[in-house]
Amino acid sequence: MDGDKPIIEQATGAISTAATATTEVVKTAVKKVRKAAKKVAKKIAKKKPAKKARKKAKKAAGKAKKAYKKASKKKKGKKR
Repeated sequence: MDGDKPIIEQATGAISTAATATTEVVKTAVKKVRKAAKKVAKKIAKKKPAKKARKKAKKAAGKAKKAYKKASKKKKGKKR
């Protein structure tokens, strides 16, 4: 610190420097968090359609099974 400057000016300079450094650190952290969030969002977005497709396939299989059972019951009833 300079001996020529008054203590208040020196303290103000130190505080403003610290504030600037803190702001930069926060900005960097926010950027990193956003980047990580984007990665997670991409992974989730990839999994969701596959999961939905599996659910739809399972539903379709269940409906087909029910339809088959109904059809087989009707056929049995006609033979008697």
